[in-house]
Amino acid sequence: MCVLLAALAGCGEDEGVAEGATVTAYVVEPLCAEAERELERQRGRAGELRVRAVCLPNPRSSQRLDLAAIGANARSATEDSTAVAYLEAFDPPANRFSESILETAEIAGVYDSSGKVAMTNLLKAIEASDAGSLRRSVGEALE
Repeated sequence: MCVLLAALAGCGEDEGVAEGATVTAYVVEPLCAEAERELERQRGRAGELRVRAVCLPNPRSSQRLDLAAIGANARSATEDSTAVAYLEAFDPPANRFSESILETAEIAGVYDSSGKVAMTNLLKAIEASDAGSLRRSVGEALE
């Protein structure tokens, strides 16, 4: 059972991802609408894999940064074995905090001001991935 799950998720394991599997991108508002439109434009696919987006709440309210919300958002991605990336608006203080959580699970952080650009880059990285760990391969492609 563990081998099957690792093969499907490919997250941190070397078995890779099964063809036709679904992987997940966690997207923080305000990038979500653009990212979902780009994903829809690409028919929810990157190569042989299906990609879905999970939208997360914006950790900024009234120009204040909520570190607890950033942590909760990032942990949502780390708790999902299908997660391959975390798309977040470019915001250095927020990015540093979420990155420290994401790197333990080898989930790539994509920091951009455009959800479309972030999703496009992620889909290209997934499509170019090798047969090893998808998380590791995507992270290396996005560096």
